[in-house]
Amino acid sequence: MHKKLLLIGFSTIAFMAVANAENSGVIALDTKKTIEETKHEAPAKLEPKYNITNVLSRQTTSSDEEENIDIYFSADELVNNSSDNTVVATGNVEIIRQDITVKADKVTYNQATDHIIATGNVILLEKNGNVVFADEVNLKDKIQQADVENIKVILLDKTRLAAKSFHKKSDDTKVLRNVVYTPCDNCQGESPLWQMKALKVIHDTKGQNIDYQNAFLEIKGVPVFYTPYFSHPDPSVKHRSGFLFPRLASNNYLGASIQPQYFWDISEHQNIIYNPIISSEKGIIHSAIYHKYFYRGEVNASGSIMQDDDYDGQDKTRGNLFLQGRYELNNYWVADTDINYVSDSNYLKDLDMPKKDDPWLTSRVRLQAFDNRNYASVEGYYYDFLSYELRGKDAPYVLPLMSYENISTPNKYGLYAKTTLSTASVYHDDQDDMASHRLSMINSWNLPYNSPFGEKYNLIAQVKSDLYYIDQYKTINNQEYTGSTARIFPQLGLEWRMPFIKNTQNTSQILEPIVVAAIAPNDSNKENKIPNEDSDYINVTDVNIFDLDRYSGYDRNDTGSRVSYGLNWSVYNKTWGRSALLLAQTYEFDKKENIFNRPGEENNFSDYVGRIYSSPTDYFSLIYRFRLDKDDYDINYNELSSVIGSDVLKFTTSYIFFPETDENSIINNYRRKEIYASVKTKLTRNWNAEVFVRQDLESQEPISRGGSLIYEDECAEFSFSAEKEYSDDPEAEDEGIEFYFNFFLKTLGGTSRH
Repeated sequence: MHKKLLLIGFSTIAFMAVANAENSGVIALDTKKTIEETKHEAPAKLEPKYNITNVLSRQTTSSDEEENIDIYFSADELVNNSSDNTVVATGNVEIIRQDITVKADKVTYNQATDHIIATGNVILLEKNGNVVFADEVNLKDKIQQADVENIKVILLDKTRLAAKSFHKKSDDTKVLRNVVYTPCDNCQGESPLWQMKALKVIHDTKGQNIDYQNAFLEIKGVPVFYTPYFSHPDPSVKHRSGFLFPRLASNNYLGASIQPQYFWDISEHQNIIYNPIISSEKGIIHSAIYHKYFYRGEVNASGSIMQDDDYDGQDKTRGNLFLQGRYELNNYWVADTDINYVSDSNYLKDLDMPKKDDPWLTSRVRLQAFDNRNYASVEGYYYDFLSYELRGKDAPYVLPLMSYENISTPNKYGLYAKTTLSTASVYHDDQDDMASHRLSMINSWNLPYNSPFGEKYNLIAQVKSDLYYIDQYKTINNQEYTGSTARIFPQLGLEWRMPFIKNTQNTSQILEPIVVAAIAPNDSNKENKIPNEDSDYINVTDVNIFDLDRYSGYDRNDTGSRVSYGLNWSVYNKTWGRSALLLAQTYEFDKKENIFNRPGEENNFSDYVGRIYSSPTDYFSLIYRFRLDKDDYDINYNELSSVIGSDVLKFTTSYIFFPETDENSIINNYRRKEIYASVKTKLTRNWNAEVFVRQDLESQEPISRGGSLIYEDECAEFSFSAEKEYSDDPEAEDEGIEFYFNFFLKTLGGTSRH
């Protein structure tokens, strides 16, 4: 009888020591295993929730369930003292109950007072991976109260907690005194990188708060921050109003700035972050972020506003608004929007905001439907040009843009049909107020086929029908056209591939010739009546040379009959990694239809386009895209990206060259030649450095330069970065050098650039 009571009493230690399973990873504990087997179990990944009082927490096991839980107990000696109604176990005492293992030199259980004392090298191994060390554990008042002396805890995520005393009240409130907490590793006799000390820590379980009194943050044993009191929610709280870490920065426009952040928890599904920028040069810039979550969708918005008393010599209100929303109307229809507004083209750069390097901002509203093999959408677009090169051009708006697409089920031969309907209305706000309205239909039939010899065929036949109404369109010859026009554009394409494979003991090679033939009428674009609103300049590369339609939109047809042919070779080696080469060319049957022709030239053959990829080792990778002149092999387009080295020293290089495009192109019509290079080095185990430069080789002017110094270990990350951007906008002010300081302390949080 006494032994059974003792075992039930010991089970209460497990009842008190189990941590909240929501706040840490869990490993399965088979109570029939030995203690040594259990210690070597691999814990699961810790969820990002932390609580320095996450030990000796209350379980909600009922008394009936408690009676049915198996208890495993062993000790060198067991003494039952009937005179004072106590049971004493000594010598290698080990108790396993459900999800806790207790080890101690001595355990005393007073049955009359229901008082349990474990002394001498007390170790509690919790199922969630936490390990608790103590000199003495004192449980009383039907397990509702606990006192622990000299408690030390190693949590599952390797963070450490130590306290002179731990007291748990009957209402589950926990009080720790002389507390030291750190997630950092440290050598014997050395201070950790950072640690938190507090004279007193109170965990109010009912109020879900953890309160600190007289707390210090120490860096390498040196106090750097003190607060007499601060509080934060415990990990059981998903969200609550309060302050977040501020952000620090400095640039030429704002000067030194700090951005405090206050999180307002409006409701369970709605919140606002008010994060004004307080700057030395421009005062306060009001800024906020709003989130709203619905059962079927969400809304995210961010914006800012400021009063600049010296922008272009005048007092001006400046600001921006980014708004994204999505809502599922039912199982088929989805509505979404992406609104982007900025008061002027330099505002995002001045404040170093997202999208500051975008040449234009796109605003869109859209309604989409998905139903098996059917897709439909209704959209509207508006564009705001930001870059200096585009600023003088007219920004159109599109409303509506409607499309419908259906793909049939393949028949027994694999043949399937595809039908596309599209309509668009494009308006311009320039002095001519040009507008174009288009209705298009594309009917295509696709027949893929694999021959018994390994050949791969794909036959495509399609007819594109367009109907336009154009208002006040000025052609290249400065002639004006208003009226309606129609066109029909049939096209037939056949693709053939034949992969040849050779395998050896260490190498596999694939050699694949590719031929694509397209038959279509010539001169079917009617450029004197139809403006080009969506089919911009074609930059034929290895990506699209085998496409039947190399234009991205509807306004221009890929006219003329042609044959594109090429060779794709790949090799895989166990020692030398993977390499690949693609080389291709196009032959146009009508010289005038060759899009590679330069002014005054007429040729049947296109330039050569290709791609080279090589990654022989983990320390080198390269991808190179190019276009070579068919006659003199001059480079007309190339793009290079390479990474050389390891984490100790790594070089990254990117180079790009675009020729001059058509003068009426929406995108840049000037030559573009630039290079980006960076060097990263691992100075020590924890210190990393990087420098980079982006240079315009055409104008010989820098685009941006900068560098960063980063420290990172198991418990902290600090970085300091400096960057200078050079603008080709003569109206923009010199931004100077921008400085950023970022830091993150594990389990406490931190701040970042954005």
